[in-house]
Amino acid sequence: MQSQQLMIVVGVPAEHLDPVLEALAAAGAGVVGNYTHCAFTSDGTGRFRPSAAAHPAYGQREQINSVPEIRIETFCRRANARAVVEAIRQAHPYEEPVIYLIPLLGEDEL
Repeated sequence: MQSQQLMIVVGVPAEHLDPVLEALAAAGAGVVGNYTHCAFTSDGTGRFRPSAAAHPAYGQREQINSVPEIRIETFCRRANARAVVEAIRQAHPYEEPVIYLIPLLGEDEL
């Protein structure tokens, strides 16, 4: 039986962390029993090279850029996935945020 949970992973500049976390929670991500807003965060660096046609929120076009980011790891039910992805896109400052949707195994699949 396929698990109904997905792990959501996205990196965001530190000053946008709280709005993205709130958007995730509002869309139904990070719920464990009687707890909401559950997520794990860690520091990292995002690297990218925007094309001449891009409109980067950080960095310069046609150059390799590095931005300190915070990686958010949380989860949601598959039924909420579209709403969660849309919430990230609305709250995130990047033109094209990288969003990972990773299927999780249920205990009955071990």
